[in-house]
Amino acid sequence: MPLVAHNHLPSFSRLEDEGIKILTPVTAQHQDIRELHIGLLNMMPDAALSATERQFFRLIGESNPIAQFYVHPFSLDEIPRSDKAKAYLSQYYESFSDIRKMGLDALIITGANVSGPELSSQPFWEPLIEVIDWAWDNVTSTLCSCLATHAVMEFRYGQKRTPQAEKTWGVFSHHILDKDKEKKHPLINDINTRFDVPHSRWNVVTAEQFKAQNLKILVESDENMVHLATSPDGFRHVLFQGHPEYDTISLLKEYKREVMQYYQGNLEHYPPFPRHYLGLFEKAILNEYRFICNRARVQGAVTPDFPEALINKNIDITWHDTAVEVIGNWMGLIYQLTHKDRHIAFMDGIDPNNPLEL
Repeated sequence: MPLVAHNHLPSFSRLEDEGIKILTPVTAQHQDIRELHIGLLNMMPDAALSATERQFFRLIGESNPIAQFYVHPFSLDEIPRSDKAKAYLSQYYESFSDIRKMGLDALIITGANVSGPELSSQPFWEPLIEVIDWAWDNVTSTLCSCLATHAVMEFRYGQKRTPQAEKTWGVFSHHILDKDKEKKHPLINDINTRFDVPHSRWNVVTAEQFKAQNLKILVESDENMVHLATSPDGFRHVLFQGHPEYDTISLLKEYKREVMQYYQGNLEHYPPFPRHYLGLFEKAILNEYRFICNRARVQGAVTPDFPEALINKNIDITWHDTAVEVIGNWMGLIYQLTHKDRHIAFMDGIDPNNPLEL
């Protein structure tokens, strides 16, 4: 806090309407606050592009009062896009080549929707590796979300994700693994020892795979799903397997998309409810909707609108505050490890294998 609106990205206005503090570049110049430059590699598909952008901007903007943040969104040309999305990216996003020249203090890489479990066959695989490689040598810390974590685990640590018979999705209870205050990792300092995190994925990297490469697991679910881990040095890679950035209704919108996919014939089975997310009332509404839709199909009638408005007002968010705290801790460490000229501290004498040894 605050974010600096250094371009005309529409998300800045949306976030300002929510109460997030937004500065103009002129105002920012007169603030006696250190600036940090954060890259956001947004790989999400067109339908979720702007929402994901706002989710991460929001977490950054709420996270830390000691700096003003310039967030630089960019994407990869190899990700298929509609003409409308291409125009949006061309107008508001930056190029990776320009970002390389400018430099960053930190980088966030979002998840992505892909076809099939093999990441190395995706059209964006090689460009993504290029970004990850560059960040390893030039950025203080890279935070990865879901698929980006799977990509890093395969590319850098030789641990491929495994397809699951059923999709893991819902809101799951998690706990930190080391509750000893003297040994606790700074990323989980002063957060709740138990909290919720949304997950949504068909593939998994197991705890055993993280441990095999000496990565540090900080947070697991009660079902032994790794949520938060770091590279062996403790900071260069921060790896989320869940989606703490999600809005209250992100899972509902995913459920809606899958229901529509089913009725369009693109899914064989009707999607199950996200676990631990909807109440009995909301499930009853959605079951009734399914019944009405099936009857309409038999009768050749028009499928009714999805009852999103009846449901979204009753959904609780039980993960956002903890997500803000973790991102705030991450930003605080970046702040400590960077100089005013944004050269990373370990390139000026701090051991790159132990960047937290300040």
